[in-house]
Parts: sequence; C-alpha cells; structure tokens
Amino acid sequence: MFFRSRPAVIPSPEQALPGREQAIAPPARHVVTGNPLVGPWPDKIDTFVVGMGCFWGAERKFWQEVGVYSTAVGYAAGHTPNPSYEEVCSGRTGHNEVVLVAFDTTVTSLAKMLQVFWENHNPTQGMRQGNDAGTQYRSGIYLNTPEQVAQAQASKAVYQAQLAEAGLGEITTEVLLAGGFYYAEEYHQQYLQKNPNGYCGIGGTGVSCPIGAL
Repeated sequence: MFFRSRPAVIPSPEQALPGREQAIAPPARHVVTGNPLVGPWPDKIDTFVVGMGCFWGAERKFWQEVGVYSTAVGYAAGHTPNPSYEEVCSGRTGHNEVVLVAFDTTVTSLAKMLQVFWENHNPTQGMRQGNDAGTQYRSGIYLNTPEQVAQAQASKAVYQAQLAEAGLGEITTEVLLAGGFYYAEEYHQQYLQKNPNGYCGIGGTGVSCPIGAL
C-alpha cells in the first residue's frame, strides 16, 4: 500500500529471506464481529484465503458480508517463514498480502464468497492492483480441498467470459491449495475499523459475476 513499487518476480526459495521461528501472535478477538481470529473453528464454519491487493480494504469488504464469522489479514503463498510486513513489502519473501475469511456455511457459501472476491478487485493486473505494484499485491485464491480449487477454477472461467464480453483482459489470478498462512501484525488486523480514514485501494472492474453459474 502507499503506492509502493516492488519487484515483479516472485523469488525462488533459495533467494527468499530466511524469516524466523517465532510467529506473530494475533489478537484474540475480531474488533467488529467479536469472534476469534484463530481456529479451531465451529463445525459450520469454513475458510478460504484471498489476495486482492492491499489487505486493509479487502478485509473490510469481507467482514461486511452477511454470514462472515471472522476475518484476519496475513501473508501466504510465499517462502519465508513468519515474515514481517516490512519483509513482505520488500518483495523478497514471495508472499502475497491476503485475507483469511471464515464464513458460516449455514448462512452463505463459497460461491457467494467467490463472487465477492471477483467483483471487488481487478483480477487482470498481474503483480499489482491499481497503484500498488509488487508481488505482494497479486490476485490469488487459496483453498482447503481439491474440490474447492475446482469450484474456484470454474468461477474463474465464468468471470473470464464476463470480462471478455466487457472488453477486458485475461485473468491473472492464481488458484491454489492453501499452504501456510501467517498472521500479520496486530495493527493491521481490522485496520480500517480502527482507522476509518485509512488508505483503501479496493475497487472492482464494474463487471458482475453471476453467482448462479459458480
């Protein structure tokens, strides 16, 4: 965020920063929902992780959705264990700025969560989102099962057709099984609730994603 420009190539594991053994400890409770930020989750709760550019605005977008139980910001899809924010922003960890979304499957669905994801950022921009450039701002979906990966890939194809009809480019979103998720520092969690006038780079293409086809 803050319009940084960083390397546009993800480093190899050998090139990545070494990181550390000690994890960042997140706060116990979400400042908006009051629910935990860390599992184990109740049986009705499922999770997925998304990268949509700056994680501050992306997190707010999800906690505002009906059926979302909790959210947390962090780092994923990289190499460095337990990275700091500064390390991720250097472009030398391979991580993406992401949001962990825990949602109530009796109220909402993965399909609805994917619709929120697609409609609230521009997934065609590669290693950037708007004015924020760097590998940590890439579009990504990180899921728990192969079946969820297949559902996300199908939603990607649906939304690609909508974008093509609108004259927009190819989706660059990575769709992967989730690996490690590292919680970001406490001051980043629910940042825009604590700082209502803080920077928010979230913004979509204006093209809707038909949930019925997901």
